[in-house]
Amino acid sequence: MPQFQVEEFWTKADKYLMNNGVPHSPAIVTKAVGTKLYDHNGREILDFTSGQLCSLLGHSHPEIVEVVKKTVAELDHLLINMITQPVVALAERLARCLPSPLEQSIFLSTGSETTEAALKMAKVFTGNFEIVSFSAGYHGMTQGARSVTYTTGRKNGGPLTPGMLAFPAPYAYRSPFRKADGSYDWETELEFGWSMIDRQSVGSLAAFIMEPILSAGGVLVPPKGYLKRMVEECKKRGMLVIMDEAQTGLGRTGKMFAFEYEDIVPDILCLSKTLGCGFPLASVSTTAEIGRGLAQSKFLWTATHMNDPLVAAVGDKVLEIVERDNIAQRAMERGEQLRAGLKELQKKYWCIGDVRGRGLLQAIEIIADAESKAPGAELGQLVSGKALEMGLSCNIITLPGMGGVFRLAPPVTITADEINQGLRILDEAFGAALAAQNSVVP
Repeated sequence: MPQFQVEEFWTKADKYLMNNGVPHSPAIVTKAVGTKLYDHNGREILDFTSGQLCSLLGHSHPEIVEVVKKTVAELDHLLINMITQPVVALAERLARCLPSPLEQSIFLSTGSETTEAALKMAKVFTGNFEIVSFSAGYHGMTQGARSVTYTTGRKNGGPLTPGMLAFPAPYAYRSPFRKADGSYDWETELEFGWSMIDRQSVGSLAAFIMEPILSAGGVLVPPKGYLKRMVEECKKRGMLVIMDEAQTGLGRTGKMFAFEYEDIVPDILCLSKTLGCGFPLASVSTTAEIGRGLAQSKFLWTATHMNDPLVAAVGDKVLEIVERDNIAQRAMERGEQLRAGLKELQKKYWCIGDVRGRGLLQAIEIIADAESKAPGAELGQLVSGKALEMGLSCNIITLPGMGGVFRLAPPVTITADEINQGLRILDEAFGAALAAQNSVVP
């Protein structure tokens, strides 16, 4: 693409695309295959974000491409009450992957849709309306989803859905709750959180919606025992547990579902991003008991692309590959390699305050000062820009209060050599960014 056409491209983009609040990447990607992106000059970029954390199996996976070619030519879209073989096949395969008693699902398009459906299910089933969610949680940008999201998107949009209550997120690196030895006192923090909920509630608690790892909130991994205790506290109050595994589901963290690291099963499970591997497919799954209760209460949910056969066929193939190729084990192995490499970078660069994550969902938190641990969002943006120039796409979270956190989630099909390549680029990017800032190691 000649230079004049590049300038024309950005001129048209600025004129015809509405600003959604997220700056455009300077890369103009024209092709994506496997773990690699290619820009308009043919330059190769290693993808450490899996697109928008969706392409679990890489871009343009050949088996998925074949499924799309076949299905789109035969069965693309129908009335939502016309149930097709691909939809039933996906529902059956997903049920086999789910822990008992989860077994019934509906299929939608996006994560925000699953949040909306799950919230309504909880309200209809329990007869209550209050929903609790983490202060660093992210569940989407539609009205109900935005109402239970506290990381971003709450400002300047008018009133939100009533009855939404915030619970302190388990942020071990920055939590003020500490034991005498300085370690994270999550038990006291959890008790404090529930005391606040009990005081705020008007007696109509319906559900707690949570991510097992708070991804957009900074890849916050709850300590061992935390989620199990949370479920126990919910049950004491007659609340349902909604688990949002948009970014953690289907093996990325080293298990099929991240909640399996604890001895728990949610009442409602939301999947989206990884289920479609880049295609707009999402699911909400629940128990037969809740399904019967919703039917008796005349629960209604419709959506134009609910139970579409084309994306259902894709989802069925994704699950087949995840099971067949033992994707969870691959994520665990490559995740250990990535984490070890990030720990080495932490030793080398004072500005890496924390390394955390599970499987192939890892994070490094950037700080501006080694003593105060002040967030280093500006430095993080500089590192991210340098990395992209050097051929690595990596996601930096700079939401208010979260500082600069790199969220590293490459496709699970990534090789050991590609992990090392990404780590080398990150190493060079940190060095270049610190040199550009004339930083001095404290």
